[in-house]
Amino acid sequence: MRSSSATRRKAPSRRAALALGVGLALLAGPPAWAQGASQPARIGIIGAGNIGGTLGGLWAKAGHEVMLSSRHPEELKGLVESLGPKARAGTAAEAIAFGDVVLIAVPYKAYPQIARDYGTALEGKTVIDAGNATQARDGEVYGEVKDQGIAVVSAKYLRGARIVRGFNAANYRIFAKNAHRDGGRMAIPLAGDDPQALATVAKLVSDAGFDPVVVGPLAKADGFAIGSPGFGHDLTAPELKARLGVAP
Repeated sequence: MRSSSATRRKAPSRRAALALGVGLALLAGPPAWAQGASQPARIGIIGAGNIGGTLGGLWAKAGHEVMLSSRHPEELKGLVESLGPKARAGTAAEAIAFGDVVLIAVPYKAYPQIARDYGTALEGKTVIDAGNATQARDGEVYGEVKDQGIAVVSAKYLRGARIVRGFNAANYRIFAKNAHRDGGRMAIPLAGDDPQALATVAKLVSDAGFDPVVVGPLAKADGFAIGSPGFGHDLTAPELKARLGVAP
């Protein structure tokens, strides 16, 4: 017996299924911490350099609680004071325990050590993976990324975390300059396999003053990694979608 046209319909693609999942997560409402002004997000930041300091400041201004981390958190006193009362300092372990969401903003060569020291603590956490691998700085790990792609390598070292690649596709100066700009907001590409984590990070991207663009599952992060055609653009959401081949 021939199948009916309904039963012959193709199953949705992984990208379409992920987009549906993100849409449902957004329809279900924002993350619990975003349901009221009295419940800001708690964001732990591994690293207190240019990316961590810039994004931490944007989130603190938006009313979120942030903890920047260092091996010597006492040395972050000046930075924390400059970011205002919503910012504090701690160790990496303290920042992970503190955060509803964890931003990783350290050189990519540190990822194997992060896996050894904090892999268990990061399991189940929503993690914004902002790292990029460069040959001059990151040595053997750069070789892994070149051979396998950054999505695979991040998943290896952040095993068990709900990874969203984001804030890696431009220099921190571009973020500082364009946050909350007038006209079309700058778009931030995101990729991840967990719809709720993507919805959570998309909300934080918006709060920081940008437009989130969900490119697709984590494997799609290679399309906006450093050295790729999707890297280094200051574009609006429609422009970025067109460049990366994301449906409007």
